[in-house]
Amino acid sequence: MTTDIHVDLAQSRITTSRLRLLPATVTALEAELRHDHAALAELLPAQIPFGWPPHLYDDDACLYSLNKLRESPAPATWWTWYILLRRAEGKPHLVGVGGFKGPPANGLVEIGYGIVGEFQRHGYATEAAAGLVCWAHAHPKVRIVAAHTLPELTASIRVLEKNGFVRRGTPAEEGAIRFELDLPPLAG
Repeated sequence: MTTDIHVDLAQSRITTSRLRLLPATVTALEAELRHDHAALAELLPAQIPFGWPPHLYDDDACLYSLNKLRESPAPATWWTWYILLRRAEGKPHLVGVGGFKGPPANGLVEIGYGIVGEFQRHGYATEAAAGLVCWAHAHPKVRIVAAHTLPELTASIRVLEKNGFVRRGTPAEEGAIRFELDLPPLAG
């Protein structure tokens, strides 16, 4: 797992050695649903790749997060995060999305992630997942981080294994497999 991760709870930011993760806003998700890449690029600010959005991040997933942000008292940080590849010069590239399927419940949160095809196989999903785990670990109520994937998504399985997840538990959906990571107690 990547160790060069900084979690800034006050600014709602996660920074890794190559990435910056920013929580989605209502305005950004609305731009996505309109397929208005120019507006999304301005809001982030970032360059939007030709292949946006990542596989399995469709309008339904975007609308789910948008509705949760509109109706939930939970902070935006427990839903969708944009994954930006930092660059020495120029705007960062939007390479994917990740995040949580809601705030902690019974000590557990669930993560998900997706990277645009042209940016896959560079370790960005592994790095982003590590950042999300660190975010969850910064919250004392979170003791377990779970994730679901499909058995044929070997790259996704490797992301989880590289971050210390083990296959365990009952999947939420038929055909999926579940992974969990136990978080050590925070030092007092």
